[in-house]
Amino acid sequence: MFAATGVINSLTDWLDRVSGNWWFLAVILIIALLDSVIPIVPSETTVIIGGVAAGIAGASYNVVFVIIAGAVGAFIGDNLSYQIGRRASGLVERRAAKKESTAKKLKWAADQIEERGGLLLITARFIPGGRTILTLSSGLTKQSQSWFMGWVGVATIIWASYAAILGYAFGSQFEDDHTKAFLLAFGAALAVTLLIEVVRYGKKKLTAKATQETAV
Repeated sequence: MFAATGVINSLTDWLDRVSGNWWFLAVILIIALLDSVIPIVPSETTVIIGGVAAGIAGASYNVVFVIIAGAVGAFIGDNLSYQIGRRASGLVERRAAKKESTAKKLKWAADQIEERGGLLLITARFIPGGRTILTLSSGLTKQSQSWFMGWVGVATIIWASYAAILGYAFGSQFEDDHTKAFLLAFGAALAVTLLIEVVRYGKKKLTAKATQETAV
């Protein structure tokens, strides 16, 4: 675990050093892609660093390009994760037919996606690791690819925009403290997730109440 932390810290330091180069946009895209499949890759931090670099006078690229690079990389990565899940769905279904616990987990994942819909894809994108689990689950449960791509497109644009603008707006505070940037980004992600869940729960309660009143 400590070795992995050391590698990530070294990677973050390298990202900071090279962030002023125009080709850093390609780095943002690649890391955002990989993070969808391998959730230990620091994509949020990379997009924030790109935002910080874009805000420096004489920067070699604009914050809009940071958003585009992050969103495109995340979109491709999420769809790759979906395809991995889709291709493994047959194997999982055969296992589910033999093992009740696997069948229950698969049904639970399908029920959660059906109940929460596309908003779940948006909230999951803000949770490191959570997005990988959900995109894989979407493939495993054979969700419509067009539905998946539409919601993931919205999710990745929102995600990349908030991370890049966060770095761009508060660059002076984050330039020498990437841990603070990550913690703020993670806190904002949890706040967004909580807000959406509260709204969803309230809407569900109102729908249930209206249904009861209609029945009476």
